[in-house]
This record gives sequence, C-alpha cells and structure tokens, in this order.
Amino acid sequence: MPSGQFTTTEARPAPDAGSVGAATALLDAYRPGATRFFASPTRTLLAHGVRAEVPHDERPLPQRVAATLDAQLRAGNRAPVVIGAVPFDHDAPAVLAVPEAVRWAPALRTDPLVGIPAAPPARADWDVRQVPSADTYAAAVAEAVRRMRAREFSKVVLARTLELGSPRPLDIPAMLQRLARRDPGGYTFAVPSGPGRTLLGASPELLVSRSGGRLVANPLAGSTPRSDDLAEDVRRAAALLESAKDLHEHAVVVDAVREALAPYCTELVVPEQPTLVHTATMWHLSTTVTGTLSQPSTSALELACALHPTPAVCGTPTPAAREVIAELEPFDRGLYTGMVGWGDSNGDGEWVVTIRCAEAEERSLRLYAGAGVVADSSPGAETAETGAKFGTFLHAVGVDQ
Repeated sequence: MPSGQFTTTEARPAPDAGSVGAATALLDAYRPGATRFFASPTRTLLAHGVRAEVPHDERPLPQRVAATLDAQLRAGNRAPVVIGAVPFDHDAPAVLAVPEAVRWAPALRTDPLVGIPAAPPARADWDVRQVPSADTYAAAVAEAVRRMRAREFSKVVLARTLELGSPRPLDIPAMLQRLARRDPGGYTFAVPSGPGRTLLGASPELLVSRSGGRLVANPLAGSTPRSDDLAEDVRRAAALLESAKDLHEHAVVVDAVREALAPYCTELVVPEQPTLVHTATMWHLSTTVTGTLSQPSTSALELACALHPTPAVCGTPTPAAREVIAELEPFDRGLYTGMVGWGDSNGDGEWVVTIRCAEAEERSLRLYAGAGVVADSSPGAETAETGAKFGTFLHAVGVDQ
C-alpha cells in the first residue's frame, strides 16, 4: 500500500518495515480536529474524518463498540476501526469514533527519518499555575500515608496538574512532533477530546494489546527520575531495581494484572522479576505479561476494560483508592489515567494508559502527572516524581521547570 494512501480496506498495517519515511509522513500529516494520530512500538496510524461515533448509554463499553463496528460492516465498511480515548471514570462518556479512512505505517522507531530532531519550541511567556500546589500535594501524600499506616487501604495514586496559558494559539502538531521524536519507541497519541480540545501525549505504558489469540500487557509501577549524568543515571536505575518500596508497588500491580487476565486465558506467562524501561525523563520497573486467549472472540477492548483501572493509576483496593482520589485531588481527572488506542472489528487492538499527557485548547494546556503512594512513601520524593513526569510535556512546549 503506498504510504500516502488512505484506506478503509486494510485493518492493519501493510507497508514494509523498511519503508523510509512512511511513519514520519503520517506524523507530518497530523492536523488537530481533522485527524487522529496513534503510534506504538508495532505500528503508526493516522485516521481521517468520522463515519460514526460510539454512543454513550447503559450498555458496557465493549458492547457499544462492537455494535458500532458491526453496523459499519453491514453498511459496507470492510475493515472498520475505532480510535480514541476512554476516561478514568467508567461511567463518564468515552470519546471513540470510527474514522472515514485510516493510513497505516510501520512503527516510528523503525523510520530513520524520526531521528531528525523536531524544531525547538518558540519562546513564549507561559503562565503556569499548579493545581494543587506542590506543598498541598505533599500534604495530601502525607495524609494518604497516615491512613495506609492505619491499614485503611494499601496504595493510592495521587495526581496533580499544571495549567499553562499561552499568549498565542498553540501549535499542537509541533508539540506532537517533539513528543514523538523524543521517545519514538513509546506510545504517542493525539485525538479529539471534545469540541475544540485535543488529548495528546507520549505514554510509556501498554495496558493491553491483542493480535489474534495472543495478548500482551506491560504494567509499569515504581519509577525514578533520570539524570543527565551517565554515571548517576546508571546508579539510579540500579537502585530502582533494588528498592523494596518500588518492588512492592510493582508487585501489587502485576498481581492485579494477573488476576484480571487469568480468566480469559488458557496460558498466562508472568515473569517473576521486573526489568527496567526508560523514557527521556524516567526509569520504570516493567513486567511484560503474555497470554493465549481461551475465547478468540474476546476483544482487546474487553481485556482493557477488565484491567482498567489498574493499581498503577488508581490504587488498591480499588473502591477505597477511588474514594481517596475523589477526596484528595481537587480536580476531575477526565481522560487522564484512562486509556487511549484503537480496535478493529476482528477484536485486535492496542490500548495504552493515558499518562504523560495534556489536554489542549486554543491557548491553554492542562498537564497531568501522578505518583503511586504506599505506606513507605515520602511526600517530598513523590512530589519530585510528579515534577519529573511533567518534564515529558514541558520539554515539548519549552517551559523550564
């Protein structure tokens, strides 16, 4: 398939993995509102227009998506795909649509042209407001730690935001370029999130993918900021692998993933020890879980909904963690810590955790970052971790921390 051709007849990427420029051409073609962009370590896609939107009603989300895709098949769309975002709150409306057409390409990381640096951000006098302030956030962490030591719950993920105001309209395609080219091996996305709004980011975390009868999940939990000094960066990575606090936090998430996916599988492989993955700003403990589905009809979205939200973005027990989040976070998470991705009518798809992200309007950005809080957490360390996680996006817009 030529790299510049829209298609509704190919549900998955066809271009040769050696196609120079195919993936970056899709990145270059992204336009807010008119297109939806998603890049993963396995493929890149650019969706154009809207054929149908997934409705919001009392049916479970996977049923609504399946019905929408089935209706598209009956209407003559031979390979419909749904793409978009699902919020943190299960009861809130998802923002999912079947596009008019989709262009597929290999992964950005395989395209040599992705190594060309993006243009630096233009200088701007950003107005930056913390919600909540760093001190208020640290106090919330301390309160959560106190309650965990009283055995009210085991873990909670607390987030904070930065609200950025710009004196001129935002250049969202340029931000996406900087995000994608800085971490081409991750999951980069830009999708409409409402009238005049765009959700964009570069997540390191795969919630779950399905290809045929096989699934992959890659929970991340336990993190430390990276250092520009190579020796210090290596020291931090080694310390993370030996951190009792972070290893415990990671094990809680992996156990939850195992418990959620096991009923769907005839075989589930969960490594005993985590490994390390990194972005430009963070080291993370990582476990890659693989499985064989017992029912081929189980879709990637069904699996994602069974997992969402994991303790990596909510906490444990989940009901108690949700209550603590509602009590201690002074904002609505919206799509943050939900999931973003795509699924096709065969049930294949990729859904990633919506982190390292922002919601953009004409002249404003809201950035989100969170940290997993356990009984051994330090308020100062967790506040610093959220600050480091903001770095992914602050770099893309040229804000000095």
